Amino acid sequence: MCQRTVDQDPWRDTAAEADAAGRDATRQDTAGHCVGITIPIPEPLASELENWRASFGDPMATLVPPHITLVTTTPSPGWDLTLDHARAVAASQPEFTVSLSSTGSFRPVSPVVFLRVEEGFDTCVELHSQLQSGPLERDLDFPFHPHVTVAHDVSEASMDSAEAKLSSFTASFTVRTLGVYEHDASGLWKLREELNLGAVVATASS
Repeated sequence: MCQRTVDQDPWRDTAAEADAAGRDATRQDTAGHCVGITIPIPEPLASELENWRASFGDPMATLVPPHITLVTTTPSPGWDLTLDHARAVAASQPEFTVSLSSTGSFRPVSPVVFLRVEEGFDTCVELHSQLQSGPLERDLDFPFHPHVTVAHDVSEASMDSAEAKLSSFTASFTVRTLGVYEHDASGLWKLREELNLGAVVATASS
């Protein structure tokens, strides 16, 4: 069964994390591997957000690169099928801009403070919808809400501090790639492929 190791799961900060990743056991591959798909935050913004997250005492700050989750831990029906699906979705999506502005929180449902996605919100939702379909389709317990986590599983005081100190934060970047990750039997996330948006997908010649 595809199991998530909480301390090693970078996608545990989404509102959809409460969904039981292993309940779709018939859809996982024989190794029990799972897939996660994210939008990476580019430098130098990534380092700035990592430093902020560390300042709030979040132990995952240096272990989880800043990102926007598009697909949280989902059983893989097989990697060829998974990658073909993700490549096709990425190829159909041109590069786009994401703007981050102010903070929000999933409290009390989940101990997370995040930066809000303003520009690019609808595009992220549409990408999620396309990616979490076909071979990766499954029901989620919560609606998808794109965001960038800045504090998770820290004290209430630290979450309050994160929400206040970054309330006027603004930044924007161009989304050019998606990262497809595998959560393998060892409990680690490994980057399987970086996909360029709008890239031509190679097909077998006739």
